[in-house]
Amino acid sequence: MAALNYRIASELVREVERPKDARHYTIVCDACGARFEDDGSTLQCVNTHEPGLLRTEYEERTFKIDQRAEGLYRYRAWLPSIRNLSGSGRTVTYRSDALSRITELPNLWIAFNGYWPEKDAWLATSTFKELEAFTVLSRRPRKHDDVLVVASAGNTAAAFARACSLNNVHCLIVVPEFGLQNLQFSDLLNPCVKIVSIVGFTDYCDAMTLADRVSSVDGFLAEGGVRNIARRDGLGTTMLNAVEAIGRIPDYYFQAIGSGAGAIAVYEAAKRLIDDGGFGNNLPRLMLSQNLPFVPIYTSWKSRQRDLVKIDAEDGKKQIQQIAAHVLSNRKPPYSIKGGVFDVLNETEGDMLVADNIETLHASRLFEQAEGIDIDPASGVAFATLMKAVRYGQIEPDATVLLNITGGGRYRSWLDKKMIPARPDLLVDGSEITSDETLERIIGLFR
Repeated sequence: MAALNYRIASELVREVERPKDARHYTIVCDACGARFEDDGSTLQCVNTHEPGLLRTEYEERTFKIDQRAEGLYRYRAWLPSIRNLSGSGRTVTYRSDALSRITELPNLWIAFNGYWPEKDAWLATSTFKELEAFTVLSRRPRKHDDVLVVASAGNTAAAFARACSLNNVHCLIVVPEFGLQNLQFSDLLNPCVKIVSIVGFTDYCDAMTLADRVSSVDGFLAEGGVRNIARRDGLGTTMLNAVEAIGRIPDYYFQAIGSGAGAIAVYEAAKRLIDDGGFGNNLPRLMLSQNLPFVPIYTSWKSRQRDLVKIDAEDGKKQIQQIAAHVLSNRKPPYSIKGGVFDVLNETEGDMLVADNIETLHASRLFEQAEGIDIDPASGVAFATLMKAVRYGQIEPDATVLLNITGGGRYRSWLDKKMIPARPDLLVDGSEITSDETLERIIGLFR
C-alpha cells in the first residue's frame, strides 16, 4: 500500500500543448455506444433511442495527480475541464481511531467534504456540491454568453452561486423556499448570479420544472443535473481522493442519496481506477441510503424493479416536509435510465438502506462528539445506516469501508466567518411556475 501511495504522489500531470478549449476526452453514450466530441454543454446523445447517460473516456488511462494544481484540479487528467478556475476545494480522506472504535471497523475511512480547517478541508459552502460546480464551469468554453440555469434543493444552489460569483459567470439559481437557508456566504454575491425562490408548498421538482422552462428560452442554458458529465466526474473526485489516501479501492462505499448522481460518479471513477490496474480489480459495493419517510429509490430497489415507484406529487411533498435531510428530496431521480442508480447498484452488488430522523440525529451528534465537527443531516443518514449495517452483520469486520460525509462543518464555518444570507432576486408562488408572466419576470432579471 505504501508503494502505491508513493507512486501516486510522485507523479505529476505534464502539460500538453493544446489549442485553447481542446478536449482530452471523448464522450460515450451508455445506451448506444456512440462516441463524439464535446462542445462543453452536451447533455444527451446525438442519436435517438431510449434515455441513457453520457460518460467520459479520457486519453490518460493512468491515475495521475497534478500536485501543483489547486483543489480538485489535482485530478484534472480525469476531469472534463479545459481550464482551472479559482476558489475550488477538494475532498479530504482520513482514518479515524474514534469512529473505528465506535463501528468496530478498523479499516473505516472518512471522505470528508466540507469546511474543517484542522483537516485542511476548505469547501466554503460545506458540501461536495462544490466539486461538481467548479467542474461544470471549467468544462464550458472560455467565451460563452448564455446564462447557466441551475435547479437545486439548496446545497447545489449554494455551490453554483459561489463558483459563478467568484468567476463572473452569469447564472440563474432556482430553489424552493426551504433551500434558501443553505445560501449563506462570507461575501456578497456578484450581481451576475440571480436567485429565484419558489414559495409555498413546493419542492426540488418544482424548481426543476421552472428551470426547464427558462432553459428553453434563447440565451439560457440548462446545467443538466446528472446528465452533465462534468457534474459526475467532479463528484467522482471523492473516490479519487480516497484511493490517493488509502492506496486501493474500498470494499464498501456508504452515501446518502437524493438523485444518486454522487453514487453514479464514484462508480464511474472506480471503473477508471480498475482499468489503471494498480488499485484493485473489484468495484466497491455501493451502500446507499435515504431518509424515512421519503424513500422512493429504496422502495423501488427493494422491489427489484427497474421502474421507479410512482409517487403522488402531494404525498411526496408531505413526506419531504417530514425528513431531516431536505437535500435528499428528488421525486424524479435518475434511477431507471441506462447507467443510472438501478444499474450501478446491480453491477456493484450494492444495496439501499434507510434511517429515520431520530437515527439521523443520533448519528450526527455521535459523529460530532467523536470528531469535533458538525455534519449535515444527509451525512447523518449515511453514518446511521453504516452503524446499522455493522449491527446486522452486513459488513465483514476487516473490510475497507469508505463513508462519504457529503457535507460537514456548516456551523463551524458560521462561527469562523460572518456569513451573509443571500436574498432572492425574485419570489415565485408555486402556482405561478407555468405562467408566461413568470417567465418574462425571470428573463427580465438579466436585461
